[in-house]
Amino acid sequence: MNFPKQGMTKSNLLRQMKQGKETDAKWQEGRTFSLIYNPANDEITQMVKEAYSLFFSENGLNPHTFPSLKKMENEVIAMCTSLFRGSENACGSLTSGGTESIFLAVKTAREWAKKHKSYIKKPEIILASSAHPAFQKACHYLGIKTVVVPMDTTYRADMTSIWQAINRNTIMIVGSAPAYPHGVIDPIEKMAKLALENNILLHVDACVGGFMLPFMEKLGYEVPSFDFSLEGVTSISADLHKYGYAAKGVSVILYKNRELRKQQFFVYTNWVGGIYASQTAGGTRPGGAIASAWAAINGIGLDGYLKLVKTTMNTTTKLKRGIESIDGLKILGQPDMSILAVASDKINIYAVADELSAKGWYIDRQQSPPSIHLTISPIHAQYMDEFLIDLREAYANVNKISLNKITTKIQVAAVKGLKRFLPDKAFNKIQTTVTKRSTVNTNTKTAALYGMMSVLADSDNLDEMILDLLDKTYTLKETKA
Repeated sequence: MNFPKQGMTKSNLLRQMKQGKETDAKWQEGRTFSLIYNPANDEITQMVKEAYSLFFSENGLNPHTFPSLKKMENEVIAMCTSLFRGSENACGSLTSGGTESIFLAVKTAREWAKKHKSYIKKPEIILASSAHPAFQKACHYLGIKTVVVPMDTTYRADMTSIWQAINRNTIMIVGSAPAYPHGVIDPIEKMAKLALENNILLHVDACVGGFMLPFMEKLGYEVPSFDFSLEGVTSISADLHKYGYAAKGVSVILYKNRELRKQQFFVYTNWVGGIYASQTAGGTRPGGAIASAWAAINGIGLDGYLKLVKTTMNTTTKLKRGIESIDGLKILGQPDMSILAVASDKINIYAVADELSAKGWYIDRQQSPPSIHLTISPIHAQYMDEFLIDLREAYANVNKISLNKITTKIQVAAVKGLKRFLPDKAFNKIQTTVTKRSTVNTNTKTAALYGMMSVLADSDNLDEMILDLLDKTYTLKETKA
């Protein structure tokens, strides 16, 4: 595709964009259970859009050029530190999303260790297998070793394993509130005590739960302690573009005190272009995102968030009861909020996801153990009856013997056989070839794909397979080898 010589007319441009959206997930109809957090309130959505547009061109890089953005950001941070019970010394920054917030928390831990534990040459961070991969990503970029500990029988981080993993190179422990895969909160209070005893940092990843849990507690739900009320908690990440209902993408990274936040900043004073100082990973910072965060918090307010959370939790309760009424399905663990992982000991749960996808529902698949993931927001209240009907039908269809189910079993069995009898080099070559030729639609037919991936989990070439798939996904036109 060549660069366009002339610009398109507005009407033609928008027509093509709208046509392209016709194949997207129908989130406005409650068809997605991740990625989109919909308040089901047009007034809130329009308010946030208008706030974003008002600061569409402004750049938060230089706080002195646009003092209105600086004021809004400082106020958002102050309101969030209050929400998470921080002291008057608590502080933070707005970021582009949860991944950047986590990246900055990891970077801060590294710089803190350089200052306070200079003997450490190979820093380590301890996290559970359920922790978000953004921690792995950040540590990969920053040259930090991750020590992954298992979950206990409740799908929470195993405290005995964490205690055993701490050594002289440990700089931080990670806890989730909740962990995204199963919706359960790690034992943050025990982690906080352990962090204090060993003079290490504790980051709480509340990216998905940060704007649910405090309001749930006010509504009378039992919420384990996870915030700055625990002395050992040194930083918290929470996404405003999730249950905070701000525009994509804006998140907060909060610190117990300003000395910690200083370790996040970057300063370079020898540039011929002047002194360069940046508080976050990005340079240009979209003013619209900052404005949308300020507008969402002030426009919705405490009463508004309480209503949204109540609707979300009532809908979650309805979904739980519906799932529990289907003999053969089960919810993994005891979710602390509006996130569920659904599994089965009787049928292929990935096949159920395929059936639901064919009906137009966007469903995430999870592994170890196999499950489907459901994140509930207010929009699902009006569509939950329809979803439960489709879920029951999907389960019934999978329970029947079908050619597709037999084919899936044959494919997985074939991979197991090849892996058992072929030399590693030959198997890896076949594995890579299959991936490059793959035409699997990962939104509709994934039962065989996920089954084969579970077989290949300990193969050296699995990462390469996924890299090939990712490369194909973001290539406009496939080129000849």
